[in-house]
Amino acid sequence: MDYLKEEYDGDDRIKGMKVLNLIREFELQKMKESKTIKEYCKRLLNIANRVRLLGSKLKDSRIVEKILVTVLERFEATITTLENTKDFSKITLAELLNSLEAQEQQRAMREEGFVEDALPTKHEDNWKNKKKEPTNK
Repeated sequence: MDYLKEEYDGDDRIKGMKVLNLIREFELQKMKESKTIKEYCKRLLNIANRVRLLGSKLKDSRIVEKILVTVLERFEATITTLENTKDFSKITLAELLNSLEAQEQQRAMREEGFVEDALPTKHEDNWKNKKKEPTNK
């Protein structure tokens, strides 16, 4: 059994190298324009969990910092609001994700609204059909 464990996990040196590679991968991550905040965070958490499975620590506060630094500019308003209302050293990963996802959903709903508004509608000019009322001066 120990042989299989060592073969699968590797010795401490190999684990250390795997952790370094994962940390490097984590540090190189940036949010892409085409990705949602949920997809981006899922990618970061996947890497963090793999680091943790190898016995190393990657704190949630480090993930929060990474997200704050690397999210797209469209989230700037939410980040500024959080800066003004929360202590970043105490903000939880869940709080941050909820705030960013809420902004993303609001933006998506607004964009859907603009698309609906852009569809042609039948419009009557009521002012053309009204009789001009004489003005008494």
